[in-house]
Amino acid sequence: MGWKSHGFRFKSGRKLRKRVRERGLKIRKTLQQFEVGEKVHIELESSVQKGMPHPRFHGRTGEVIGVRGKAYLVRVRDGGKIKTIIVRPEHLKT
Repeated sequence: MGWKSHGFRFKSGRKLRKRVRERGLKIRKTLQQFEVGEKVHIELESSVQKGMPHPRFHGRTGEVIGVRGKAYLVRVRDGGKIKTIIVRPEHLKT
């Protein structure tokens, strides 16, 4: 049986694709800071793989509940459950 690999970013190319003039990373996205209790939108930055949450969380809104190193702990509702994900600031916006 030739099972196909279903990795972390499998079938997410359309969701993570950038337009030609939006390619690369603006340094201010890496340097932005958030306060605990602040509402944030999860917007995946495809040019940075480190600290990227699963693509199912792209477009969701959550609440910052803590800091872990350079990353933030964000509480997000996923279906009927509340999940805590670890996200770096490049993938967040207010």
